[in-house]
Amino acid sequence: MTPWKKRLAATIVAATFATGSLALFTGPAQAERHEADRGWSGAWTTSQQKPGANFKPNWSKDGFADHTVRQVVRPTDSGDKARVTLSNLYGDRPLRVTAATVASSGDGAAVDADSLRALTFDGGKSAAVPAGEELTSDAVRFEVSALESVTVTLYFAEATGPATFHDESLATSYRAAGDHAGDADGAAFTETDDSWYYLSDLEVVADKKKDGVITLGDSITDGVDSTVDADNRYPDQLAERLADSGDPRAVLNAGISGNRVVTDSDNFGDHATARFDRDVLDKKGIGTLIMAEGINDIGFPERDEPVFQPNPEVTAEQIIAEYSAIIDSAHKAGLRVIGGTLSPMKGHAHYSERGEAVRDAVNEWIRESGEFDAVADFDKAVRSATDEDVFDPAYDSGDHLHPSDAGYQAMAEAVDLEDL
Repeated sequence: MTPWKKRLAATIVAATFATGSLALFTGPAQAERHEADRGWSGAWTTSQQKPGANFKPNWSKDGFADHTVRQVVRPTDSGDKARVTLSNLYGDRPLRVTAATVASSGDGAAVDADSLRALTFDGGKSAAVPAGEELTSDAVRFEVSALESVTVTLYFAEATGPATFHDESLATSYRAAGDHAGDADGAAFTETDDSWYYLSDLEVVADKKKDGVITLGDSITDGVDSTVDADNRYPDQLAERLADSGDPRAVLNAGISGNRVVTDSDNFGDHATARFDRDVLDKKGIGTLIMAEGINDIGFPERDEPVFQPNPEVTAEQIIAEYSAIIDSAHKAGLRVIGGTLSPMKGHAHYSERGEAVRDAVNEWIRESGEFDAVADFDKAVRSATDEDVFDPAYDSGDHLHPSDAGYQAMAEAVDLEDL
């Protein structure tokens, strides 16, 4: 059991607020459920960030008050029972959830009425997630099909305060005033955003033949500059490749845009080693880790915008040391580890000759060290044939750092399915 779950088990209580309908869970049953349940597997996940993080306006800083938030995710595993995990990891108060539902997605904010199911928490429709903790719902009979979208709707009657969230969802979320958790149509949802709020995991009871895959990384894993609502991130396209090959399995995405291997950031999340237990090892049904991260450690010292925050120059040796620690932890947990090489950045503001030398050294180590069980050569897959330091124009989103949809497809194709 990882440290944060030990803390959860140690502090577990169940109480009733004055309203009589809102139960406070610090998770008694939550920690026990994670240990006792068998057959549960992760079908979708996203990694959590502090409120207000990153570049663009979003709803996280102010949070919600008498709002319904409707969020669309695409699971990569199937099952006939489901449950969701809500995260209040960075909250400043208990997160009070008045109502929650799950349904098959329709057009926009609409859902399929016949599939709409209420979610409960320890038998009650309302609950509170303590600050710094997570809460998993009860199981609900609900048919989840891999690669078909699911909508989770949360109603917050009381002010939530700043919201734990994932900034770069590359998926449209919807907000309505008042309680519309049970609406099938989307008419009330007049506001939109492209982040996910409080939603951490969707798990299913699945008849699995093989364990799933989890991808750890930064914006290039997160899918930045791919088409919104198209599910063209490289992990999505890898899941599609597996399904097309006749060997379908879950591919979970633990990328955070701007994330670093060596240093933490208020804007871009805890560094990879610090968040590894929570964002990788605590996920169910996983057998393989693909890791591709380090571009921001290399490139952020070249940026002077305040959002990037002070970040010291790092060496290849520092990045490699953190990678080695993660590989060791993953192997001890029984995971295979695939190293993804770092893709080009020449032409982007991240680029410098110093940084390029670090990238080259890290890539050489990924390819040649033998510490990984296999290598996915993302760099080779997307770089130009005439200049190895730049993106192939066919795969460049236009900023010379992030892939286009075609570039993410090339990355997915660089993973040898036999290595998973």
